[in-house]
Amino acid sequence: MKNILYKFGALFLVVLLITGCEKDFLNDPAPTSSVSDNVIFGSREGAEALLSGIQRNFRRQFTRTDAGGVYTLYFARTVKGNDFIQNSWYNFDYDNDNREPNYTRTKFNWEFPYYLINQANVLINGVEESTSIADADKIELIAQGKALRGFFYFQLAMEYQHTYTYDASLPAPPIYTEVAQEGKPMSTLEEMYDLIIADLTDAVAGLGNDRLGKSYVNQQVANGILARVYQVVENWAGAEAAANAAYGGDVNAVLAPDTYGDGFDDISNIEWLWGSPQTNDQSNFFYIAPHAFTDHFNDGYFGTWVNQEFAALFSNTDVRNLFDNTYGGSPGDWWYLTTTKFNFQFDSDMPLMRTAEMILIEAEAKFKQGQESAAHDLLFDLQSNRDTAAVKSSNTSDDLYEEILVERRKELYAEIGVEWFDAKRLRRGIPRTGNHRLINSDLEPDDKKFFLKIPISEIDANPNIDESVNDNR
Repeated sequence: MKNILYKFGALFLVVLLITGCEKDFLNDPAPTSSVSDNVIFGSREGAEALLSGIQRNFRRQFTRTDAGGVYTLYFARTVKGNDFIQNSWYNFDYDNDNREPNYTRTKFNWEFPYYLINQANVLINGVEESTSIADADKIELIAQGKALRGFFYFQLAMEYQHTYTYDASLPAPPIYTEVAQEGKPMSTLEEMYDLIIADLTDAVAGLGNDRLGKSYVNQQVANGILARVYQVVENWAGAEAAANAAYGGDVNAVLAPDTYGDGFDDISNIEWLWGSPQTNDQSNFFYIAPHAFTDHFNDGYFGTWVNQEFAALFSNTDVRNLFDNTYGGSPGDWWYLTTTKFNFQFDSDMPLMRTAEMILIEAEAKFKQGQESAAHDLLFDLQSNRDTAAVKSSNTSDDLYEEILVERRKELYAEIGVEWFDAKRLRRGIPRTGNHRLINSDLEPDDKKFFLKIPISEIDANPNIDESVNDNR
């Protein structure tokens, strides 16, 4: 960790303040130690320029095609499940065997979140210490930093240990709330989730709904992240409230079924709460996931297929039924079906959070609190929005809960790794069925393959963590 913190701990060059060229800075921030703190934190505009650089790094090309940005974390989780079949980059993730201390996945999933956490700490600490930024502006800027920090600690918690309800006393990655010069020892899941929830709660309190653009966190997005966290720790009242606040409570006002098949490439879509925008001249090019892998009609990798059993869950009148027998295969062929959900262009925007996810979190939370009828009604509100021929099921009890989980897969497929996320937090396995290319790659309930070993690069650099950290992992 020491090496990572030194490498990226320096403040960003605020070209906006020096040259007046905002676009150059926002799209191409460069770390430097040559600009003093009082230049960056001498005004709200300087701090926002730093924040813009942090947001730009969400979609960067970190090391290689399967180790790029936030989209990499999500897509690796997608191909670990049962609903998709992979035959390109991310193959080792598809194998559910990409977790050893010296592997790229293990190293990237550790270093990338810490890289952004460190930048968030620079922002938080710098704004707190500033004597030039107004108090009201400080509250909002610090809240944005805490939302980002909480988001990335949440990724670390999910990637490097069993889920919270398995055993909250288990070791978790180290916690840094300041720009550190020495590596810290492992924390516990309980300590990490305490910080995550505190950060996100502060963010919700300190933010409004105004923001510079949809790549930035506002109160809705902070609530959305918090709702996901509350799903994991099973705070269902909190999940219900946060999810409802995130989408606003009016289902039909925040859904646009006619646009579901438009390619999932436009951040201006009303359903998108949060995303990473791209332009042709500021793109991560062929790194973009899922678009560059799932799109078999534009020039990408043609690397992702759809499990025929998953496609069979959709009616012909469902706007989300975007599956195609592109190559003339037959049922049973692993290359039988593709999806046209994602349009790959160099300027394709990447979704990070949508209103439909929040609606389904609220439905799940209501069910878990014994509000079955309300949960069912909310679920059907979304189902009938997506399929005008939908008929409300007669499901109750466990069958209704399973219907909610299936709907999450149908709504969010290939976006955020929802199948993996649900299986891990609910301590279920993911058996591979249907027409998969590989066999013997199932995930058992509470499988250690749901999390990664600690990277050897961290063990070598951090005097407070040794190789024994990977014993029994």
